[in-house]
Amino acid sequence: MAKAEIGIIGGSGLYAMPGVEKAREVRQTTPFGRPSDAYVVGRLEGRSVAFLARHGRGHVLMPSEINYRANIFGFKKFGVERIISVSAVGSLREDMRPLDVVLPSQFFDRTKDRPSTFFGGGIVAHISFGDPVCPGIVEVLAQTCKSMGLSFHQGGTYVCMEGPAFSTKAESSTYRAWGMDVIGMTNLQEAKLAREAEICYATMAMVTDYDCWHPDHDAVTVNQIIDYLNRNTEHAQSIIRKAVRGLPRERSCKCGSALSHALITDQKKIPAAARRRLAPLVGKYLK
Repeated sequence: MAKAEIGIIGGSGLYAMPGVEKAREVRQTTPFGRPSDAYVVGRLEGRSVAFLARHGRGHVLMPSEINYRANIFGFKKFGVERIISVSAVGSLREDMRPLDVVLPSQFFDRTKDRPSTFFGGGIVAHISFGDPVCPGIVEVLAQTCKSMGLSFHQGGTYVCMEGPAFSTKAESSTYRAWGMDVIGMTNLQEAKLAREAEICYATMAMVTDYDCWHPDHDAVTVNQIIDYLNRNTEHAQSIIRKAVRGLPRERSCKCGSALSHALITDQKKIPAAARRRLAPLVGKYLK
């Protein structure tokens, strides 16, 4: 089995990661089905990485169709300890402009019936999720953006909606009134599952446009959005290449022990099938 220490998830527009050396495609099998696509495993800036296109290459999966559990479980099987996730978002704030980079510290869930836990089937765990992203990754990404002279915002709340349609004006205005900062359709489930898998996780939200609350929203053309998407993709690739170099070899955060006090089921009651299914996650905690 190929190994990787850093996972990269590419969102809308980011379907490949240039610069990966000795790259090879690896298809994973998981107890939760098939991931979005083959992982591209290799070395980037001297670090072992695994890249996955969240929507599949060619963008064939809607946000609600993505198998988030399989995607994160696949990274766990590679031995990944950190995930940098790139996401295209709409801005809910005037000062978060198209082409800005936002590094959210919080998520707000507006999705419906998406599986967002590995647990169940005879084994229960309740993770702490008050601070849903890894501060260590966020700090490295922030310093990288600063060194590159990019406009970025550290902190803020990402509201995760169901999609695939965008917000109504009433919804968009409500999210603004609630104090939300950017809106997307994918990252909440990834963050929860990464925490259950004891993988450090952070979102790099790339602003493509203002959400429909903005008076100039209707004047934005498809060509403009595609142009912003392409430019954001180039920025994201450059940030990741530099950030990967800056990530410490050892973790000092609490992400790697998220399950140490989360498992609540009496071990004598856990079915053998559940033990086998979740062995990469919970094996070290079970007698």
